[in-house]
Amino acid sequence: MFDTILVANRGEIARRIIRTTQRLGIRAVAVHSDVDADLPFVREADEAVLLGAAAPKESYLDATKIIEAAKQTGAEAIHPGYGFLAESARFAQLVVDAGLVWIGPSPDAINSMGDKINSRNLMQAAGVPVAAGTPDPLTEVEAAVEAARGIGYPIMVKASAGGGGIGMATVYDEEGLRKAFETASTRAERFFGSPSILLERYLANARHVEVQILGLNDGRVVALGERDCSVQRRHQKVAEESPSPAVTPELRARMLAAAVRAGEAVNYKNAGTVECLVSGNEFVFLEMNTRLQVEHPVTELVTGVDLVEQQLRIAAGEGVTFDPAAVVVPNGHAIEMRVYAEDPVRFLPGPGTITTWREPRGEGIRVDSGYANGNTVTPNYDPLLAKLCAYGADRGEALERARKAVSEFEVVGPKTNLAFFTELLDNPEFVSGQYDTGLVDRMRAKK
Repeated sequence: MFDTILVANRGEIARRIIRTTQRLGIRAVAVHSDVDADLPFVREADEAVLLGAAAPKESYLDATKIIEAAKQTGAEAIHPGYGFLAESARFAQLVVDAGLVWIGPSPDAINSMGDKINSRNLMQAAGVPVAAGTPDPLTEVEAAVEAARGIGYPIMVKASAGGGGIGMATVYDEEGLRKAFETASTRAERFFGSPSILLERYLANARHVEVQILGLNDGRVVALGERDCSVQRRHQKVAEESPSPAVTPELRARMLAAAVRAGEAVNYKNAGTVECLVSGNEFVFLEMNTRLQVEHPVTELVTGVDLVEQQLRIAAGEGVTFDPAAVVVPNGHAIEMRVYAEDPVRFLPGPGTITTWREPRGEGIRVDSGYANGNTVTPNYDPLLAKLCAYGADRGEALERARKAVSEFEVVGPKTNLAFFTELLDNPEFVSGQYDTGLVDRMRAKK
């Protein structure tokens, strides 16, 4: 096992990785920008290195500075967390070339799954269900119009090289496609450096369900259950739960088997997630995230498996802490709510200085936070403040504990979306478990 690792991230995920790292007796090195110097993850690390100014390109996206910091502090490995450089095959290769260990899948696996069209074709060849769509990248609108005639409307327009919902749109006719294609292509070029577009058949009333996988050192890929991530705004997740209230045991078995095949198809090692759209009793592959997910705590709560610990062990060439040959059966139910510094109606960022920060406590409550009283939430980064998780013996108990925890979570200073979660946890659709990715839009249409 490593003596020292560097965490190439910030906020709650850096703090969460540091917690497990130190529990295992490993020194944790934090890197940070100047505006993050007073955040908890910097104070709690065994050593911290200033990277540069607030702009991500001068700090958390500067691969050279991060690798230099690792060498200077004696770190043997780098954990990228999520976001920033976590899914950069180039950065992963630079880490390896520097003689350090990359805590994640191989650069080849990241590269294979980083492009939506390439990953879709690979999954189809591996026998993983995919939606009707384009097997080649589209850069001309007329080619897109022609392809759409074969696929059939409605259609999802997506940036092939990107994620996070950027450039994504649903269209119902040719006129809508022409407008969305130009917009998506322009945004894809600006954000991801590639204007290539993927078209896929849109599944109405679908749920967003993902499977957690781990690729082990002996070549096996194991699945650790599923998470339902259908509560979304602007195609971005705001609440997740495990297990999914819509997935039957038979559907779960098929999804987990497909996720294992997906990992095996790219010789996957370390933690990853296979994302799917579910409609009725069928599912199709959406994408693979070659990193630790934001919502990993709900899987940890229902399985008892510390995913960061498994990542470290796999990267160090060791075995995992559970029996890979046994089927990991989820125990109980967990719900995660992403507490953002944003208003609860329009979901627009509302940074500011925190004058009161009081986290809820109690049985089954877990808070992964990136801030504390007196910290300033700046507009430089994603406005995620904390992840509030509630665990119960069943979904009903998890919901009750979540409601109480939301009511007790006090943040004064920046705006927060806590009021949205109060509304969500009493929403009849959500409470019933019979909701889909359109839930938040329907809630807001009533405002």
